[in-house]
Amino acid sequence: MALIFMHRTPTREVFADRSKLCGRKEEEMAEKAVSTINTILEISEDGKAWEKLCPIKNYPKLGGAPNQLETTDLEDESQTFINGVQSMDSMEFKANYLLEAYKTVLAKSGIPLHYRLSMGKDGKDGVATWEGEHAVYVNEGEVNGVREMTINVSPSTKISIGDKTA
Repeated sequence: MALIFMHRTPTREVFADRSKLCGRKEEEMAEKAVSTINTILEISEDGKAWEKLCPIKNYPKLGGAPNQLETTDLEDESQTFINGVQSMDSMEFKANYLLEAYKTVLAKSGIPLHYRLSMGKDGKDGVATWEGEHAVYVNEGEVNGVREMTINVSPSTKISIGDKTA
């Protein structure tokens, strides 16, 4: 199935087959990137039985750069480094605020849990897992805005990314 795009100019319409414009077959183009659609944040008390925490609007980076340990000595002409401990910030997930969703997230806050971020339908694009605990708060509001809340997860283990196993 070819993807056809239409470009309008003030005086005419131009139709183009995207695969011909890019010089690649449609199958090759589909593998270039994947959407964040169907990304789900789940929790578990035992790491086996998982439940969706609440629908999320975004997710944070899943890792961080290692600290740089300086190894420069007096014979070096420039600074030298080796990797140290991987840095890890708290993980903030934004979600729409609904009272029931807020209460559900709040009820699970402050206790050690297993977390899983399933990316793609049924985790087909990968699954990130880690342990930690979370807090939740309601965000600021504005005119013509949507009420939102932030789920702040403090990780206590390294994030692992792989295939969905259960």
